[in-house]
Amino acid sequence: MSTGTLYRGREGMWSWVLHRITGVSVFLFLFVHVLDTALVRVDPALYDAVIETYKTPIVNLMGVGLVGAVLFHALNGVRIVLIDFWSKGPKYQRVMLWAIVALWVIVMIPGTYYMMKHTIEVMFGVSL
Repeated sequence: MSTGTLYRGREGMWSWVLHRITGVSVFLFLFVHVLDTALVRVDPALYDAVIETYKTPIVNLMGVGLVGAVLFHALNGVRIVLIDFWSKGPKYQRVMLWAIVALWVIVMIPGTYYMMKHTIEVMFGVSL
């Protein structure tokens, strides 16, 4: 008899996958951030040029993605700690996952609006 996988493709597995993806994404951002900040000591003019490239709508959208990744990673990390150290954690792991998804959406909707407001106004000439 095959025992299969623990999650069988359900919510727990997908939260595990998203936790790894968001963790790697945040790590890559921090790595690039350290490199571009180090440019200020090596070549200040190049540093200024790199910073100018960050003032684009695509990079602003990537910033929204970064905030979303950090927020999910943090909330899911708290959920994982509760599963590991709270005696009822495994019983409520699915409920906690949906709670963090709901909280993530509640925070990201206005966050995305305020982060993208200036970009949309500049790109489309509309006032929000």
